[in-house]
Amino acid sequence: MHSKSKEWFERAVGLMPGGVNSPVRAFRAVGGEPVFIAGGKGSRMTDVDGNTYIDYVGSWGPLILGHCHPEVMEALAKVLETGTSFGACTTREVELAEQIQKAFPSIERVRLVNSGTEATLSALRVARAATGRDKILKFEGCYHGHADSLLVKAGSGVATLGLPDSPGVPAALAALTLTAPFNDAVALENIFDAHRNQIAAAIVEPVVGNMGCVPPQPGFLEKLRALTEQQGTVLILDEVMTGFRVARGGAQQLYGIEPDLTTLGKIIGGGLPVGAYGGKAALMDLVAPAGPVYQAGTLSGNPLAVAAGAKTLEILERPGFYERLEAISARLERGLLGEARRAGVPLTVNRVGSMLTAFLNAGPVTDYASAKQSDTEAFGRFFGSLLEQGVYFPPSQFEAAFVSAAHTEQDIADTVQAAGRALEKLRA
Repeated sequence: MHSKSKEWFERAVGLMPGGVNSPVRAFRAVGGEPVFIAGGKGSRMTDVDGNTYIDYVGSWGPLILGHCHPEVMEALAKVLETGTSFGACTTREVELAEQIQKAFPSIERVRLVNSGTEATLSALRVARAATGRDKILKFEGCYHGHADSLLVKAGSGVATLGLPDSPGVPAALAALTLTAPFNDAVALENIFDAHRNQIAAAIVEPVVGNMGCVPPQPGFLEKLRALTEQQGTVLILDEVMTGFRVARGGAQQLYGIEPDLTTLGKIIGGGLPVGAYGGKAALMDLVAPAGPVYQAGTLSGNPLAVAAGAKTLEILERPGFYERLEAISARLERGLLGEARRAGVPLTVNRVGSMLTAFLNAGPVTDYASAKQSDTEAFGRFFGSLLEQGVYFPPSQFEAAFVSAAHTEQDIADTVQAAGRALEKLRA
Protein backbone atom coordinates (compact mmCIF):
# COMPACT_ATOMS: atom_id res chain seq x y z
CA MET A 1 0.00 0.00 0.00
CA HIS A 2 2.85 2.39 0.78
CA SER A 3 5.84 0.78 -0.96
CA LYS A 4 7.07 3.95 -2.69
CA SER A 5 6.62 6.01 0.49
CA LYS A 6 8.68 3.40 2.32
CA GLU A 7 11.45 3.67 -0.28
CA TRP A 8 11.51 7.46 -0.06
CA PHE A 9 11.59 7.34 3.74
CA GLU A 10 14.53 4.96 3.69
CA ARG A 11 16.36 7.43 1.46
CA ALA A 12 15.41 10.35 3.71
CA VAL A 13 16.62 8.70 6.94
CA GLY A 14 20.21 8.83 5.71
CA LEU A 15 19.90 12.50 4.79
CA MET A 16 17.77 14.23 7.42
CA PRO A 17 17.45 13.87 11.21
CA GLY A 18 14.87 11.13 11.65
CA GLY A 19 14.20 11.28 7.93
CA VAL A 20 12.05 14.41 8.18
CA ASN A 21 12.25 18.19 8.20
CA SER A 22 9.76 18.58 11.05
CA PRO A 23 9.34 16.01 13.84
CA VAL A 24 5.62 15.23 13.80
CA ARG A 25 5.85 14.14 10.16
CA ALA A 26 7.81 11.06 11.19
CA PHE A 27 4.66 9.27 12.54
CA ARG A 28 6.58 8.15 15.63
CA ALA A 29 3.65 8.99 17.90
CA VAL A 30 1.28 6.79 15.90
CA GLY A 31 3.59 4.00 14.75
CA GLY A 32 4.48 3.04 11.23
CA GLU A 33 6.25 5.19 8.68
CA PRO A 34 5.15 8.41 7.02
CA VAL A 35 3.43 8.63 3.67
CA PHE A 36 5.01 10.92 1.08
CA ILE A 37 2.59 13.30 -0.59
CA ALA A 38 2.65 13.83 -4.34
CA GLY A 39 -0.09 16.46 -4.60
CA GLY A 40 -3.37 17.85 -3.37
CA LYS A 41 -6.60 19.22 -4.79
CA GLY A 42 -9.50 20.61 -2.82
CA SER A 43 -10.05 18.56 0.35
CA ARG A 44 -7.84 15.67 -0.75
CA MET A 45 -4.19 14.66 -1.01
CA THR A 46 -2.60 11.86 -3.01
CA ASP A 47 0.59 10.08 -1.98
CA VAL A 48 3.39 8.76 -4.17
CA ASP A 49 1.73 5.32 -4.19
CA GLY A 50 -1.49 6.75 -5.60
CA ASN A 51 -3.50 6.53 -2.37
CA THR A 52 -5.95 9.41 -1.87
CA TYR A 53 -6.88 10.88 1.52
CA ILE A 54 -9.45 13.33 2.85
CA ASP A 55 -7.05 15.80 4.46
CA TYR A 56 -7.66 17.26 7.93
CA VAL A 57 -4.11 18.55 8.42
CA GLY A 58 -4.25 21.21 5.72
CA SER A 59 -0.51 21.90 6.01
CA TRP A 60 -1.16 22.34 9.77
CA GLY A 61 -3.75 25.07 9.32
CA PRO A 62 -2.92 27.41 6.43
CA LEU A 63 -5.12 25.76 3.81
CA ILE A 64 -8.47 27.07 4.96
CA LEU A 65 -9.53 27.08 1.29
CA GLY A 66 -8.18 23.59 0.61
CA HIS A 67 -5.41 22.55 -1.75
CA CYS A 68 -4.78 24.39 -5.03
CA HIS A 69 -7.66 26.85 -4.76
CA PRO A 70 -7.92 28.17 -8.33
CA GLU A 71 -7.92 31.86 -7.39
CA VAL A 72 -4.88 31.46 -5.16
CA MET A 73 -3.06 29.51 -7.84
CA GLU A 74 -3.89 32.21 -10.38
CA ALA A 75 -2.50 34.87 -8.05
CA LEU A 76 0.72 32.87 -7.70
CA ALA A 77 0.99 32.41 -11.46
CA LYS A 78 0.83 36.17 -11.98
CA VAL A 79 3.66 36.72 -9.49
CA LEU A 80 5.83 34.10 -11.19
CA GLU A 81 5.70 36.23 -14.34
CA THR A 82 7.31 39.13 -12.52
CA GLY A 83 9.85 37.51 -10.17
CA THR A 84 9.98 35.51 -6.96
CA SER A 85 12.00 37.77 -4.66
CA PHE A 86 13.58 41.20 -4.74
CA GLY A 87 14.79 41.95 -1.23
CA ALA A 88 13.15 45.33 -1.75
CA CYS A 89 9.77 46.93 -1.12
CA THR A 90 6.76 45.79 -3.16
CA THR A 91 3.18 47.03 -3.30
CA ARG A 92 1.79 43.63 -2.33
CA GLU A 93 3.43 43.84 1.11
CA VAL A 94 1.50 47.03 1.80
CA GLU A 95 -1.76 45.55 0.58
CA LEU A 96 -1.42 42.47 2.81
CA ALA A 97 -0.55 44.65 5.80
CA GLU A 98 -3.70 46.69 5.15
CA GLN A 99 -5.82 43.53 5.07
CA ILE A 100 -4.36 42.35 8.37
CA GLN A 101 -4.91 45.71 10.01
CA LYS A 102 -8.50 45.82 8.77
CA ALA A 103 -9.28 42.43 10.34
CA PHE A 104 -7.33 43.02 13.57
CA PRO A 105 -8.02 46.49 15.05
CA SER A 106 -5.43 45.84 17.79
CA ILE A 107 -2.68 45.79 15.14
CA GLU A 108 -1.70 49.39 14.45
CA ARG A 109 1.66 48.42 12.96
CA VAL A 110 2.73 45.05 11.52
CA ARG A 111 6.02 43.50 10.43
CA LEU A 112 6.00 40.55 8.02
CA VAL A 113 8.47 37.73 8.68
CA ASN A 114 8.94 34.17 7.41
CA SER A 115 7.58 31.88 10.13
CA GLY A 116 5.56 31.73 13.31
CA THR A 117 8.73 31.06 15.30
CA GLU A 118 10.30 34.23 13.94
CA ALA A 119 7.16 36.19 14.77
CA THR A 120 6.98 35.05 18.40
CA LEU A 121 10.68 35.49 19.20
CA SER A 122 10.55 38.97 17.66
CA ALA A 123 7.46 39.94 19.65
CA LEU A 124 9.16 38.84 22.87
CA ARG A 125 12.21 40.95 22.04
CA VAL A 126 9.98 43.98 21.58
CA ALA A 127 8.24 43.30 24.91
CA ARG A 128 11.52 43.00 26.77
CA ALA A 129 12.83 46.18 25.19
CA ALA A 130 9.65 48.09 26.01
CA THR A 131 9.49 47.00 29.65
CA GLY A 132 13.18 46.70 30.53
CA ARG A 133 12.34 43.33 32.09
CA ASP A 134 13.69 39.85 31.33
CA LYS A 135 11.09 37.35 32.58
CA ILE A 136 8.37 35.99 30.36
CA LEU A 137 5.31 33.91 31.18
CA LYS A 138 4.00 31.09 29.00
CA PHE A 139 1.47 28.33 29.60
CA GLU A 140 2.00 24.58 29.88
CA GLY A 141 1.29 22.82 26.61
CA CYS A 142 1.35 25.98 24.50
CA TYR A 143 3.85 25.90 21.65
CA HIS A 144 5.15 29.17 20.24
CA GLY A 145 7.89 27.92 17.97
CA HIS A 146 11.35 26.61 18.73
CA ALA A 147 13.07 29.74 20.04
CA ASP A 148 15.12 28.97 23.18
CA SER A 149 12.96 30.97 25.59
CA LEU A 150 9.80 29.18 24.48
CA LEU A 151 10.86 25.53 24.58
CA VAL A 152 9.84 25.16 28.20
CA LYS A 153 6.81 22.95 28.88
CA ALA A 154 5.85 23.32 25.23
CA GLY A 155 3.20 21.32 23.44
CA SER A 156 3.17 20.32 19.77
CA GLY A 157 5.98 18.00 18.71
CA VAL A 158 7.54 18.33 22.14
CA ALA A 159 4.43 16.76 23.67
CA THR A 160 4.20 14.24 20.85
CA LEU A 161 7.73 12.99 21.44
CA GLY A 162 7.46 13.12 25.24
CA LEU A 163 10.23 15.70 25.62
CA PRO A 164 9.64 17.97 28.63
CA ASP A 165 12.18 20.49 27.35
CA SER A 166 14.85 20.61 24.68
CA PRO A 167 18.57 20.04 25.22
CA GLY A 168 20.58 22.98 24.00
CA VAL A 169 18.47 25.57 25.81
CA PRO A 170 20.75 27.41 28.29
CA ALA A 171 19.62 26.95 31.88
CA ALA A 172 20.04 30.66 32.56
CA LEU A 173 17.66 31.49 29.73
CA ALA A 174 15.12 28.83 30.70
CA ALA A 175 15.12 30.27 34.23
CA LEU A 176 13.70 33.49 32.82
CA THR A 177 10.68 31.62 31.44
CA LEU A 178 7.87 31.19 33.94
CA THR A 179 5.11 28.67 33.29
CA ALA A 180 1.54 28.33 34.51
CA PRO A 181 -1.23 25.82 33.75
CA PHE A 182 -3.57 26.94 30.99
CA ASN A 183 -7.09 27.81 32.20
CA ASP A 184 -6.04 28.06 35.88
CA ALA A 185 -6.95 31.58 37.03
CA VAL A 186 -5.77 30.96 40.61
CA ALA A 187 -2.31 29.83 39.50
CA LEU A 188 -2.21 32.84 37.21
CA GLU A 189 -2.83 35.24 40.09
CA ASN A 190 -0.23 33.48 42.22
CA ILE A 191 2.51 33.75 39.61
CA PHE A 192 1.85 37.45 39.06
CA ASP A 193 1.95 37.96 42.84
CA ALA A 194 5.22 36.05 43.16
CA HIS A 195 6.87 38.02 40.33
CA ARG A 196 5.17 41.36 40.81
CA ASN A 197 6.19 43.94 38.20
CA GLN A 198 8.96 41.66 36.89
CA ILE A 199 7.28 39.99 33.90
CA ALA A 200 8.03 41.52 30.52
CA ALA A 201 5.47 39.55 28.54
CA ALA A 202 2.80 36.92 28.87
CA ILE A 203 2.37 34.89 25.68
CA VAL A 204 -0.53 32.52 25.12
CA GLU A 205 -2.35 30.64 22.41
CA PRO A 206 -5.86 31.99 23.10
CA VAL A 207 -7.21 28.70 21.79
CA VAL A 208 -4.46 26.15 22.29
CA GLY A 209 -3.77 24.03 19.23
CA ASN A 210 -0.54 22.36 20.25
CA MET A 211 -1.69 20.03 23.02
CA GLY A 212 -4.71 19.36 20.91
CA CYS A 213 -7.46 21.94 20.58
CA VAL A 214 -8.17 23.38 24.05
CA PRO A 215 -10.41 26.47 24.30
CA PRO A 216 -10.14 29.01 27.11
CA GLN A 217 -12.49 28.66 30.06
CA PRO A 218 -14.82 31.62 30.64
CA GLY A 219 -12.94 34.44 32.36
CA PHE A 220 -9.41 33.05 31.90
CA LEU A 221 -8.27 35.33 29.10
CA GLU A 222 -10.03 38.26 30.77
CA LYS A 223 -8.10 37.59 34.00
CA LEU A 224 -4.84 37.43 32.06
CA ARG A 225 -5.60 40.71 30.33
CA ALA A 226 -6.43 42.40 33.65
CA LEU A 227 -3.28 41.17 35.40
CA THR A 228 -0.99 42.19 32.54
CA GLU A 229 -2.53 45.66 32.45
CA GLN A 230 -2.16 46.07 36.22
CA GLN A 231 1.53 45.17 36.18
CA GLY A 232 2.65 46.73 32.91
CA THR A 233 3.23 43.33 31.29
CA VAL A 234 2.91 43.08 27.52
CA LEU A 235 0.16 40.63 26.53
CA ILE A 236 1.01 38.66 23.37
CA LEU A 237 -1.72 36.59 21.77
CA ASP A 238 -0.13 33.92 19.60
CA GLU A 239 -2.68 33.69 16.81
CA VAL A 240 -0.41 31.91 14.36
CA MET A 241 -2.96 29.09 14.33
CA THR A 242 -6.19 30.88 15.28
CA GLY A 243 -5.74 34.05 13.22
CA PHE A 244 -8.35 34.08 10.42
CA ARG A 245 -9.16 30.48 11.42
CA VAL A 246 -11.59 30.64 14.36
CA ALA A 247 -12.94 33.97 13.10
CA ARG A 248 -11.80 36.54 10.57
CA GLY A 249 -10.39 38.65 13.41
CA GLY A 250 -9.00 35.61 15.20
CA ALA A 251 -9.61 34.53 18.77
CA GLN A 252 -9.30 38.12 19.99
CA GLN A 253 -12.46 38.93 18.03
CA LEU A 254 -14.18 35.75 19.21
CA TYR A 255 -13.47 36.35 22.90
CA GLY A 256 -13.31 40.15 22.96
CA ILE A 257 -9.70 40.40 24.17
CA GLU A 258 -7.42 43.21 22.96
CA PRO A 259 -3.73 42.26 23.25
CA ASP A 260 -0.72 44.53 23.09
CA LEU A 261 0.96 42.38 20.44
CA THR A 262 -0.30 39.63 18.14
CA THR A 263 1.62 37.00 16.19
CA LEU A 264 0.24 35.58 12.97
CA GLY A 265 1.21 33.03 10.33
CA LYS A 266 -0.36 30.07 8.54
CA ILE A 267 -3.41 31.47 6.71
CA ILE A 268 -1.89 34.89 5.94
CA GLY A 269 0.53 33.11 3.58
CA GLY A 270 -2.11 31.07 1.79
CA GLY A 271 0.03 27.94 2.07
CA LEU A 272 3.45 29.56 1.66
CA PRO A 273 5.98 30.28 4.44
CA VAL A 274 5.05 33.46 6.30
CA GLY A 275 4.67 35.04 9.71
CA ALA A 276 3.86 38.45 11.16
CA TYR A 277 3.88 40.30 14.43
CA GLY A 278 2.12 43.52 15.17
CA GLY A 279 0.27 45.59 17.70
CA LYS A 280 0.27 48.97 19.34
CA ALA A 281 2.21 51.63 17.48
CA ALA A 282 4.10 52.62 20.61
CA LEU A 283 5.51 49.09 20.83
CA MET A 284 6.04 48.38 17.14
CA ASP A 285 7.78 51.69 16.55
CA LEU A 286 10.60 50.29 18.68
CA VAL A 287 11.44 47.97 15.76
CA ALA A 288 14.24 48.96 13.37
CA PRO A 289 14.48 51.17 11.41
CA ALA A 290 11.88 53.16 13.35
CA GLY A 291 13.53 52.22 16.65
CA PRO A 292 16.47 50.37 18.22
CA VAL A 293 15.09 46.78 18.38
CA TYR A 294 16.77 44.98 15.51
CA GLN A 295 14.98 42.45 13.34
CA ALA A 296 15.43 41.83 9.64
CA GLY A 297 14.74 39.19 6.99
CA THR A 298 15.88 38.84 3.40
CA LEU A 299 12.73 37.03 2.28
CA SER A 300 10.25 38.79 4.59
CA GLY A 301 7.19 39.83 2.62
CA ASN A 302 8.28 37.85 -0.42
CA PRO A 303 5.97 38.33 -3.41
CA LEU A 304 4.72 34.76 -3.61
CA ALA A 305 3.68 34.47 0.04
CA VAL A 306 2.00 37.87 0.20
CA ALA A 307 0.12 37.30 -3.05
CA ALA A 308 -1.22 33.93 -1.90
CA GLY A 309 -2.06 35.37 1.49
CA ALA A 310 -3.78 38.45 0.16
CA LYS A 311 -5.99 36.43 -2.19
CA THR A 312 -6.87 34.02 0.62
CA LEU A 313 -7.84 36.84 2.97
CA GLU A 314 -9.93 38.43 0.21
CA ILE A 315 -11.90 35.21 -0.24
CA LEU A 316 -12.48 34.91 3.52
CA GLU A 317 -14.39 38.21 3.44
CA ARG A 318 -17.08 36.84 1.15
CA PRO A 319 -20.57 36.57 2.67
CA GLY A 320 -21.34 33.33 4.45
CA PHE A 321 -17.79 31.94 4.38
CA TYR A 322 -17.36 31.39 8.12
CA GLU A 323 -20.99 30.39 8.64
CA ARG A 324 -20.66 27.49 6.21
CA LEU A 325 -17.30 26.48 7.68
CA GLU A 326 -18.80 26.46 11.16
CA ALA A 327 -21.75 24.33 10.05
CA ILE A 328 -19.66 21.65 8.36
CA SER A 329 -17.16 21.57 11.24
CA ALA A 330 -20.00 21.15 13.73
CA ARG A 331 -21.29 18.24 11.68
CA LEU A 332 -17.91 16.51 11.93
CA GLU A 333 -17.87 17.03 15.71
CA ARG A 334 -21.37 15.61 16.13
CA GLY A 335 -20.57 12.67 13.91
CA LEU A 336 -17.41 11.73 15.79
CA LEU A 337 -19.19 11.92 19.15
CA GLY A 338 -22.10 9.87 17.86
CA GLU A 339 -19.84 7.11 16.57
CA ALA A 340 -17.92 7.03 19.86
CA ARG A 341 -21.16 6.59 21.79
CA ARG A 342 -22.21 3.76 19.51
CA ALA A 343 -18.83 2.08 19.86
CA GLY A 344 -18.70 2.61 23.63
CA VAL A 345 -15.28 4.28 23.40
CA PRO A 346 -14.45 7.29 25.62
CA LEU A 347 -13.99 10.30 23.33
CA THR A 348 -13.87 14.02 23.97
CA VAL A 349 -14.05 16.38 21.00
CA ASN A 350 -12.86 19.92 21.61
CA ARG A 351 -13.72 22.31 18.80
CA VAL A 352 -13.52 26.03 18.16
CA GLY A 353 -14.69 26.93 14.68
CA SER A 354 -12.91 24.80 12.10
CA MET A 355 -10.16 23.48 14.39
CA LEU A 356 -10.79 20.45 16.57
CA THR A 357 -9.21 17.50 18.34
CA ALA A 358 -10.71 14.10 19.06
CA PHE A 359 -9.14 13.07 22.38
CA LEU A 360 -9.33 9.39 23.32
CA ASN A 361 -10.12 10.56 26.80
CA ALA A 362 -13.29 10.61 28.90
CA GLY A 363 -12.64 14.32 29.45
CA PRO A 364 -13.12 17.12 29.95
CA VAL A 365 -9.83 18.29 28.42
CA THR A 366 -9.09 21.79 29.66
CA ASP A 367 -5.31 21.90 30.12
CA TYR A 368 -2.04 20.07 29.48
CA ALA A 369 -2.50 17.68 32.42
CA SER A 370 -5.93 16.52 31.27
CA ALA A 371 -4.81 16.29 27.63
CA LYS A 372 -1.99 13.97 28.71
CA GLN A 373 -4.57 11.58 30.19
CA SER A 374 -5.48 10.57 26.63
CA ASP A 375 -4.79 7.03 25.47
CA THR A 376 -2.00 7.72 22.97
CA GLU A 377 -1.51 4.06 22.10
CA ALA A 378 -5.17 3.74 21.17
CA PHE A 379 -4.96 6.99 19.23
CA GLY A 380 -2.13 5.49 17.17
CA ARG A 381 -4.39 2.59 16.19
CA PHE A 382 -7.29 4.98 15.52
CA PHE A 383 -5.06 7.08 13.25
CA GLY A 384 -3.78 4.01 11.40
CA SER A 385 -7.27 2.73 10.75
CA LEU A 386 -8.38 6.12 9.42
CA LEU A 387 -5.34 6.30 7.16
CA GLU A 388 -6.09 2.86 5.72
CA GLN A 389 -9.62 4.10 4.96
CA GLY A 390 -8.40 7.22 3.19
CA VAL A 391 -8.70 9.79 5.97
CA TYR A 392 -5.60 11.79 6.94
CA PHE A 393 -5.87 13.05 10.52
CA PRO A 394 -2.93 14.68 12.37
CA PRO A 395 -0.42 11.94 13.27
CA SER A 396 -0.44 12.92 16.94
CA GLN A 397 -3.01 12.99 19.73
CA PHE A 398 -1.69 16.42 20.66
CA GLU A 399 -2.33 18.30 17.43
CA ALA A 400 -5.43 20.02 16.13
CA ALA A 401 -7.23 18.92 12.98
CA PHE A 402 -8.52 21.49 10.51
CA VAL A 403 -11.62 21.60 8.35
CA SER A 404 -11.42 23.61 5.13
CA ALA A 405 -13.94 25.27 2.88
CA ALA A 406 -13.14 22.56 0.34
CA HIS A 407 -14.55 19.79 2.54
CA THR A 408 -17.94 18.64 1.32
CA GLU A 409 -20.88 17.10 3.12
CA GLN A 410 -19.88 13.80 1.54
CA ASP A 411 -16.31 14.18 2.86
CA ILE A 412 -17.69 14.61 6.37
CA ALA A 413 -20.06 11.66 6.02
CA ASP A 414 -17.25 9.43 4.72
CA THR A 415 -14.97 10.57 7.54
CA VAL A 416 -17.58 9.86 10.21
CA GLN A 417 -18.18 6.38 8.79
CA ALA A 418 -14.44 5.68 8.75
CA ALA A 419 -14.13 6.92 12.33
CA GLY A 420 -16.97 4.63 13.37
CA ARG A 421 -15.17 1.60 11.96
CA ALA A 422 -11.89 2.71 13.57
CA LEU A 423 -13.57 3.13 16.96
CA GLU A 424 -15.24 -0.27 16.69
CA LYS A 425 -11.78 -1.80 16.22
CA LEU A 426 -10.60 -0.08 19.40
CA ARG A 427 -13.45 -1.61 21.38
CA ALA A 428 -12.59 -5.02 19.99
